[in-house]
Amino acid sequence: MSAAARSVVPFDHVEQLRSARDILRVEANALESLASRLDTSFCAAVDLIDSVTGSVIVTGIGKAGLVGQKIAASLSSLGIRAHVLHPAEAVHGDLGCVHEDDVVIALSHSGETDELNRLLPLLDRMGVPVVAVTASAGSTLGAAAQVTIEIGKQVEVDDHNLAPTTSTTVMIALGDALAVTLSRRRGFTPQRFALFHPGGSLGRRLSRIKDVMRTGEELRISSQNTAVRDVLAESARPGRRTGAVMLVDDEGLLTGLFTDSDLARLLERREETRLDEPISSVMTHRPITVTSDRMLEVAVEILSARKLSELPVVDSEGRPVGLIDVTDVLGLVPEAEHASSPTHPTTPVTPTTDGRYE
Repeated sequence: MSAAARSVVPFDHVEQLRSARDILRVEANALESLASRLDTSFCAAVDLIDSVTGSVIVTGIGKAGLVGQKIAASLSSLGIRAHVLHPAEAVHGDLGCVHEDDVVIALSHSGETDELNRLLPLLDRMGVPVVAVTASAGSTLGAAAQVTIEIGKQVEVDDHNLAPTTSTTVMIALGDALAVTLSRRRGFTPQRFALFHPGGSLGRRLSRIKDVMRTGEELRISSQNTAVRDVLAESARPGRRTGAVMLVDDEGLLTGLFTDSDLARLLERREETRLDEPISSVMTHRPITVTSDRMLEVAVEILSARKLSELPVVDSEGRPVGLIDVTDVLGLVPEAEHASSPTHPTTPVTPTTDGRYE
């Protein structure tokens, strides 16, 4: 069978692709429409949420309730205390998780959800303000809320305009807008983000260099005045081995670096006699360094951009306190290259005049 014959797309697949693209365009247009008509009610919601000292309680029923779980998770991810409250369970005891210093975000496309509207007088009695996300401010939910963000009557993309699709997409996007706007207003930092995301490669990349660097017995440190042969013999370490020796002067300040690659080059050039010379004659002088309080993504960026295998970590005076080996962060290097793109700005890694990244 020819390549052309194998590439023929069955007609039913063509129709499926056309339908899927139309669905995506409908939902994209709904988001564009909401973005165009979003008004100061959004700002009022941000002000209200930011003013409370308690938590953000997100509630909704059915698919809106699932959207609420995502919004609460996004808020929590960005350092804003948030919880989910199921409207039906609320009237059977779960309302006890709501306090007067909280704010409620209530989600309902129609604004007429019985389980949700049953909560409204209870929340009012408790003095808890409500931010409504609904199609119309004239609905029962919209009229009862302190702030109402109207998303407009959405046309669902299923054939019968019944299954929550476009409406839930709009709610999710609006929740993202609220969460990110609030986090910016509160000055949320990458350091705080790392605190809430300790797991996985993302959390690792946002950790501090001091939490990852090799230290103590794992380091190979020698005097720059010692012969190369003696340095290699004296700096041998058990267990996890680094591929570089950090060289220091008489005051303990880092002056150079000698790597396994440097040794290999000496042997390849048949310069074995230099093994008995002071290592300062063959070491890399004034190597690039970084301080331990920087975020790990800075070290990864340096290793990637400079194509280095080892990065010495020094204190404020220039004494070696650790080492980042590329094998320790190997899985993060592609992420660092991605993060340095214009759409993913990272912390600047401009060195000082002495090559140190502080």
